[in-house]
Amino acid sequence: MPYDRTVQLHTGFEEAAQAVRHALAEQGFGVLTEIDVQATLKNKLGHDMEPYLILGACNPALAHRALEADRAVGLLLPCNVVVRAADNRVLVQAIDPGTMVTLTELDAMVPVAEEATRRLDRALAFLQETYA
Repeated sequence: MPYDRTVQLHTGFEEAAQAVRHALAEQGFGVLTEIDVQATLKNKLGHDMEPYLILGACNPALAHRALEADRAVGLLLPCNVVVRAADNRVLVQAIDPGTMVTLTELDAMVPVAEEATRRLDRALAFLQETYA
């Protein structure tokens, strides 16, 4: 089962990262965490890799609804969105919110996942249309 929603952008990495933050904000997601994997692996292990950023995105209303249905769902929050360089393009990958339904097996999680999916898909579609 695929667990990601991915788009390819034809722009520079930094521009893509800023655009992703903006597109998420337009859909009601705040970025709570940012992990610069490239810098972390270089600093901790001396390993060189392509630019790779993990954004922890959260829509407070959707997170609240999910947590009301199952307090343990916090293990799956925030929704991770990856921005990474790949050849001459940038990939933006978001976790498929449907994984919350699959993993929890709770009917109450279905409408939350559906709304999160609609919002993430709108953000990804905007990015793809803008940077195709």
